[in-house]
Amino acid sequence: MSPTRRLAGLPCGRRGKWVVLALWLVLLVAAGPLAGRLTDAEDNQASSWLPGNAESTRVLAEQREFQPVDTAQAVVVYVRDTGITPADRAEAARDAEAFATAPHVLGRVSGPVESADGKALQTVVPIDIGTGGWQDLRPAVDSLRATAAADSLGMTTHVTGPAGIGADQAEAFAGIDSTLLAATVTVVIVLLLLTYRSPVLWALPLFSAAAALVVAQAVIYLLAEHTGLTVNAQSAGILIVLVLGAGTDYALLLTARYREELRRHRDRHEAMAFALHRAGPAILASSATVAASMLCLLAAEMNSTSGLGPVCAIGVVVALAAMLTLLPALLVIVGRWVFWPVRPAFGTPEPTTTGRWAHIGAWIGRRPRKVWTGTALALAVCCTGLVWLNATGLSTAGTFTGTPDSVTGQEVLAEHFPAGTGAPLTVVSAAGGAGAVRAVTLDTAGVAGASEPVVHEGRAMFRATLTDPPDSGAAEDTVDRLRTAVHAVPGADAGVGGSTAVILDAGRAATSDNRTIIPLVLGVVLVILALLLRAVTAPLVLIATVVLSYAAALGISAFFFEHVFHFEGQDNAFPLFVFVFLVALGIDYNIFLMTRVREEAAHRGTRPGAVAGLAATGGVITSAGLILASTFAVLGTLPVVGFAEIGFAVALGVLLDTFVVRSVLVTALTMDLDRHMWWPSPLSRPPARPAREPSAQPGGA
Repeated sequence: MSPTRRLAGLPCGRRGKWVVLALWLVLLVAAGPLAGRLTDAEDNQASSWLPGNAESTRVLAEQREFQPVDTAQAVVVYVRDTGITPADRAEAARDAEAFATAPHVLGRVSGPVESADGKALQTVVPIDIGTGGWQDLRPAVDSLRATAAADSLGMTTHVTGPAGIGADQAEAFAGIDSTLLAATVTVVIVLLLLTYRSPVLWALPLFSAAAALVVAQAVIYLLAEHTGLTVNAQSAGILIVLVLGAGTDYALLLTARYREELRRHRDRHEAMAFALHRAGPAILASSATVAASMLCLLAAEMNSTSGLGPVCAIGVVVALAAMLTLLPALLVIVGRWVFWPVRPAFGTPEPTTTGRWAHIGAWIGRRPRKVWTGTALALAVCCTGLVWLNATGLSTAGTFTGTPDSVTGQEVLAEHFPAGTGAPLTVVSAAGGAGAVRAVTLDTAGVAGASEPVVHEGRAMFRATLTDPPDSGAAEDTVDRLRTAVHAVPGADAGVGGSTAVILDAGRAATSDNRTIIPLVLGVVLVILALLLRAVTAPLVLIATVVLSYAAALGISAFFFEHVFHFEGQDNAFPLFVFVFLVALGIDYNIFLMTRVREEAAHRGTRPGAVAGLAATGGVITSAGLILASTFAVLGTLPVVGFAEIGFAVALGVLLDTFVVRSVLVTALTMDLDRHMWWPSPLSRPPARPAREPSAQPGGA
């Protein structure tokens, strides 16, 4: 037995299987409590999402010198269309006194202030964000809303501002882990039942994937607590979907190969050893591709994007470990009966060799060039939907699939007060230049007013109110003008921050990340494919097909977002996230297919090898694609536009790659290029001609 096959047999040996199971059970007992504490380690404060070197981030850090804790302004708005009455003013004043005792309220409550049109009042309440980030905003904002609405004397009340918006965002993300976990597990169970048509087999892949998720969450919790790894609600939610989706994919591939080998070997231990030996490299290369692609996100300027990379990479690596150790051990322990009612008995024929995918492969083989050119043209047509792509960021209202109270309140506030009242800019400077900085601030177009500077240890800070809504393009233009003005004040060392500045800096950082990370991911994937397939042509062809698939999925998604869902646009980081997930996961299926085609081509030739490879992997890859697409589609259950868009686009892209790109386009290209697909490996050389028989000599016997 070769060393690699002997190594592959360790997790499924007669004794090794029990050792592996015991080790995983011990690991789960230790990891369970730690995994449950991952939510406590999440950092959802603004600094965990912002670009680390942005001016708004530096201002946010310096702002803490002027106030002992991070605060967010809640703006309570009272509206009466017929005009505010004296009783309304008295009631709002009593509310302001009550607000001071609300949970997490810290600092002076300002107001109520009446609007110029006499139809609205506003009270500004500072709320301690605390270590829990936006989660600490919810109890305070809930208390403000209850107090303001309790006796409003017929006025309409809303709570908006950064604190109100943050609380509604926290509400949207509430229970994200449990919601995603329950929905994803349900989807996986249903699809595994349909795939295996067995009432028990589905439990083993699901248990293995769940074990991987628990261990991954525990590892990430420890790294977040002791190494400073940034974890937030976004990365924690995507981790669940990725581990369960990718882990189940690996399980399907291994289980399908194991079922093949059971028909060739009497001993199930030997069958699993062969299955691991044959399928292991493809699964390993697939996980390496995903993990390496995710680690490319470390190059991102955005802290939220940079932190997502290692979180997802850890999840994929742990999923790989579970599917190459725990799952083989479980399958061998339970024996062949787990496949009931269709047990793969020794000596029975492999049904995939004459199934639907074998017929599709034969059909493609009759006209491969027409098939791949027609498919590529159809995908190119789908790419035209990119004209509706609007990944320039989302306004506050555009981030929610519904219309929460804070969004309505912001619209009311903009109608009766200067639009930027609830979210002023923060300007910091040297104390000596504070007067000059404030003067140029008031002279800047788009600034409605500025507070008096507060001085602390040689630095000064004041607030500037904008005339435009804080999430508008006009407000961002004002930030640019103001920064140019204050930076020009000699010796002031001034900076401009605040929510509008944060939106501006985050958008620019995301655009920069797109330009940096997308080529980096392509390069990493290309190298891994070249090493795996030991060729140059095949990796270039596969990369081209995945990029085409990505562009087509993005085009179709943009069309649906604009004309069906009527979303406002896309987040700046949307193209990057979709690209990383689709390229990393889409290349998975090409790896599964092409490693099998290469294996078959070594003794059949490339054209028949492509048919055999498609026949052997078509069913399992299709099932894997359906499961992965469904798990990402679960993100659409959250009332957050960013998640819904990522879930829709990735799910669509995975389905497109599974049913069109991998099964049709790649197969047709492989057949058309034939042996040239493997250049410059030995498989690309023409077959040796058989030696000619020596001609008979005249007069020979």
